[in-house]
Formats: sequence, structure tokens, C-alpha cells
Amino acid sequence: MKRFENIPLRRIIAAWFLVLVFTGPGFTDTPAAADSFPERIVLNLTQTPHLSQAVTWRSGEKGEIPAAQIVPVSHLLEAESHAVTVKADTCQIEIDESRDVFHHSVVFESLVPGTEYAYRVGNDPHWSEWSRFKTASGRNDPFRFVFFGDIQEQVAALGSQLFRLAVMAVPDAAFWLFAGDMMDNGPDDREWAGFFEAVSWMPKTFPMLPVPGNHEYPDPRIIPRDERRITPLWRPHFTLPDNGPPGLEETVYWLSYQGVCFIILNGNEPMDAQAEWLETVLYRNTAWTIVAIHQTVYPISTRRHDTTIQEILVPIFDRYAVDLVLQGHDHGYARTKALKNHQPVTGKEKGTVYIISNSGPKFYPVSDRYDHLMARTGSKEMLFHTIDVDETTLRFTAFDLMQQPVDEVVIHKNIP
Repeated sequence: MKRFENIPLRRIIAAWFLVLVFTGPGFTDTPAAADSFPERIVLNLTQTPHLSQAVTWRSGEKGEIPAAQIVPVSHLLEAESHAVTVKADTCQIEIDESRDVFHHSVVFESLVPGTEYAYRVGNDPHWSEWSRFKTASGRNDPFRFVFFGDIQEQVAALGSQLFRLAVMAVPDAAFWLFAGDMMDNGPDDREWAGFFEAVSWMPKTFPMLPVPGNHEYPDPRIIPRDERRITPLWRPHFTLPDNGPPGLEETVYWLSYQGVCFIILNGNEPMDAQAEWLETVLYRNTAWTIVAIHQTVYPISTRRHDTTIQEILVPIFDRYAVDLVLQGHDHGYARTKALKNHQPVTGKEKGTVYIISNSGPKFYPVSDRYDHLMARTGSKEMLFHTIDVDETTLRFTAFDLMQQPVDEVVIHKNIP
């Protein structure tokens, strides 16, 4: 008892009293309660983000009636009488031989454009805290979003730093777009746990727009390429527009956000069906067009030599005057000049800007193969990007870990 000899007796008694209170009957955090509590809560945009919003979460137990509740923020203090409850769709996923989990999803429908809502998810009495989001306006109003390239490695240790910087830089971001490889081994649930540790509360407020990367698929050194399928953990974690080609549901999709058409492609899968689908989407679009695909069209890595994606997609991008193509995969940074027919445009001719980003600590050497097309290239940088859009101007800015701008381009839209 020597270590207590200088501590007043009343403090020792008080300390033991607290131990008894917080570990005694009636104050145990039972495994059942922990298993029922919602985790990995993710907002996702729908095809019509001015009228609806998707949310997905998971729990260790199914619960009696998994659901989500939503209320306009203006009525949050009267949520008990004003909240609308929406029953969730639930699927059971086997994590390993000894453990299953339950993933739940809800799409909030019939929302009011440009309105802030509060929501929570779970199962009575195990509800999450209230979080909030704002629907798109339904008009071509200016907005901002954040773009990340590959994170892949040291996601919780270093990726988390970039996410926090992005929140500080763009606290009013409409959503976050990820170019794929959000982790190193997508089929491993432990890597998803690391990703959600890194993003913390942020996906509850900033909807995620994810692109499937090759690391969201099994390792081709273990499973033959023609037998590889996207991790079965992809679709349970996200609720994305189901408007892509058959067989590529929620990995190829499009949506419209305040005058911008966003198109997500899956470079891990055959491109022919995607190319045909892409043309049908672009044909009826007259707004800004931003395409995101993990694999690169003009690769900068010395490891990349396949030009299949370039051969298939560039003629379509040129034909429909795509404004911006966002990519990852090459673990470096590159921004092309405005291009058409594989050459920089001149004068007022319309071209497409291609950007490759890296948001993690893994780097590849940069090739000089396409130097004649590049406005800027770089390596050994962890970057995040802000994109500001209005009816006539798109401004892209790249920031490093010091939150310093390292590159910027402004694209102007020709309004008839």
C-alpha cells in the first residue's frame, strides 16, 4: 500500500465507489447492445439527389425492425412527432466462418430540394446519433465537392490526415468522390474497418461517390483474372444508383447534381458494354460532364502499357465533349492539357482534361511517355482536390498534406 500513503483516505474511498458503480449490475455494456448498435453509416447520392438520399449501415445483429428516421432540421427538436420512419432493406453477410453481420439500407424519397435534413439509423432502442445532410437544389446552382485518388495503404494512419484536411478546407462540400483503391484488399473486412476508422463521422454528413478500383477486387495473383468479381462487401456498404449496364449494378452508374452529369465507370470489367451504355447517357446530356474511372486513360506509371481503355473511351469523350475525367491507379499526379483526338486543342476548340490523383503514401515512378500531353506531373505527393462548379466555370485545385495548393486549372463552359 506504499503507493497510497500520500493520498487522502476520502479519495481512495471515492475511487473504489466509482469502480463499483460503473462495473456493477445495471451498468454493463452487454455484447448484445454493442452488436445491435449501428456502425459504418454511409450517405450516398441517388440519381436524383434533389429529391432523395440513400443511407447504408451495418450491425452485428439484425434487430427487430431495422429502420431510418428523417426530419427537416427545422423540426429536429420535435423529432418524436415530426420524424418519418422508413423500414430498411437488410442482407446478411458472412465475414468469416464464425461471424455474420447485417447490412441495412434505406432510400429517403420525396424530399424537398435545397433542404437540410437530420436523420438517424438503427433499431429501437439502439439508434445512432442524429446526423444531417442537404439535398441538392434542383437548379444549376454553384457547388463544391472533394475528390480523392488512391489511398490504399496506411489508410487509418495517414489517409485520416487527408480526410480531416478536406473537412477543414471544404466544410460545405456537397459530397466526396473516391477514385477507387480505398483500401489494399477489398475482400478483407478488416481493411474496411481501417477505412471507416479513418473517415470517422464524415460519411454520415458528406455523401460518398465511390469508384471501384482493382483493389476492391481479389488479388489476380491468387484468383485468375477471368474469375475475379468485385468484393461481396462493396454493394452492402453502399447504396448507389442502379442504372448501369446489366451485371454491373452499383459499380457503373450516373447521376445529375445541380447541372453536372457524373458518370462512374468500372475499368476492372469489360468496356464494350459500358461504352455502349456511356453513349446513351452522354447523348441526352447538355450540362457539364465529369467521368470518373479508376484506371488511367493516359497512364503516367512506368508499369502501365495497356491502351485498351484509351482506344475505347477517348473517341466517345471527344464526340460528346466530356469536360473532365478523374482517375487514380498510377500512384502519382498528372493533369493533361485540354485534349481532343490525343492532341492538345488550340484556340477555342473544346477539349477534355484528364486528371490522375494519388491520396495515399504509395508511389510509382512517373513515365515520360505522354509528357507532350501533360500540363503537370508529379510523384511522392499525397493530395486531395476541391472542385468548384457553376454554370460557366469549373475550377479544380490540388492540395498537399500541408494544405497548400500545388496545382489548379479552370475550365470554361461555352454556353450557347
